[in-house]
Amino acid sequence: MAESDSPGDRAEALSLRWPLLLIAAVLVAAAIGWALWLRFGRDHALRYVTARVTRGDIQRTVTMTGALNPVVTAQVGSYVSGNIKSWACDYNTMVKIGQVCAVIDPLPFQVIVDGDLADVHTEEAQLVKDRFAAVNAGLIYAHDQKLIAQGIVSQEQLDTDKSTVDQDKAQIDLDIATVASKKAALHAAQVNLDYTNIVSPVNGMVITRYIDVGQTVVSNLQSSTLFLIGRDMSQMQVDTNVSEADVGEVKPGQKADFTVQAYPSRTFVGKVRQIREGPITVQNVVTYDVVVDVDNADMALFPGMTADAHIITAARTNVMRVPLPAIRFTPEGVQREEGSAPERQPRRQRDVEDGSGPRRRGDAAERTGSGPRPQRRPRRGPEARIWVMREGKLVPITVRTGLDDGTLVEVQGDELKVGDVVVVNAQRPDAQQADGANSANRPPGANTNNRGGGGFRL
Repeated sequence: MAESDSPGDRAEALSLRWPLLLIAAVLVAAAIGWALWLRFGRDHALRYVTARVTRGDIQRTVTMTGALNPVVTAQVGSYVSGNIKSWACDYNTMVKIGQVCAVIDPLPFQVIVDGDLADVHTEEAQLVKDRFAAVNAGLIYAHDQKLIAQGIVSQEQLDTDKSTVDQDKAQIDLDIATVASKKAALHAAQVNLDYTNIVSPVNGMVITRYIDVGQTVVSNLQSSTLFLIGRDMSQMQVDTNVSEADVGEVKPGQKADFTVQAYPSRTFVGKVRQIREGPITVQNVVTYDVVVDVDNADMALFPGMTADAHIITAARTNVMRVPLPAIRFTPEGVQREEGSAPERQPRRQRDVEDGSGPRRRGDAAERTGSGPRPQRRPRRGPEARIWVMREGKLVPITVRTGLDDGTLVEVQGDELKVGDVVVVNAQRPDAQQADGANSANRPPGANTNNRGGGGFRL
């Protein structure tokens, strides 16, 4: 049986445990201190994203893509079948009405014309012969009428002579009809022969040539296209597909601008000519063809180019502007007043004096057209509250909002001036990394201050 530990051994073991307990206590205290610093010691002050009030133009646009096309295109086909003997119009050739662009081998058609012409001559000769025969039969009939009284000619002979005269007259009528028929066949053959010359129906430029020498052209119910000719290439059009959600804002006469990949630094200007009401449905998406006329005097634009177009549906010039998030920003602890947020208003009601929004209803006399028309006053847009940074403090200012383009919004206010710093957003340091990742989404001119409290950086 082992002996119990002596008092000296217990004291030695206790002396070894104290350093370990001390180290553990220090580690626990350090962990608690670190946690408390993370919770209370870090800088959690807000950092404001700011931008300046600017003055300039605002345009609301409808964006879409389309394709450039000639205003009028002519698909030149062939009325007759045959082999291409020659062609004279190539790509980009400027042509005029009646100009021969290609020739189908005319020899088979010329043979038919020659045969029909011979038939016409034959029938005309037969007509002449039958007319002489009719004249001779008439003389015999008249002579026999004199002899019948003397009993030299019988009545039967006289009847035969009369029948011969009538048959000769009928034969002449038949010959005349036959000559007309042969002439009609000759005319048809001559038309087919003329159709071997493929001519341009319009003044314009050859866009595409689909044929070559020796190629066989077959004419059927759906004739093949030999040439595609665009009329007056100095005037072209952009056929765009506008969604049903935006087509209501598009009107004829509105200005449009677009770019093409061939000239990325050049902006072309056009005008809306027509909104075609025939729907285009692709995978349950409904769009409408909006035609934009564009001048192409320098022939820089080619058919088929893809155009990134913007139709200007409303515009304001020389107005004060702020980023759109500025009228939606509310500092922490401040509740937005009921109905003051512009997003509570429909988009069309945010326009002032731009003609893009619906007109307000007047009194009964104005609506019915009776009585004197009252003097219209400028419309005031809905009110909103923005926060301006002045002397390191946030100051609320009430403004009237107008037209917006999705990025900037028009504002009017007596207390606001160009150059004022408005707040568009606020974030805490914990979100700084995320803010860096999303910096591309900030409004134009927006900046983030690098210190807490009321400090800011432009």
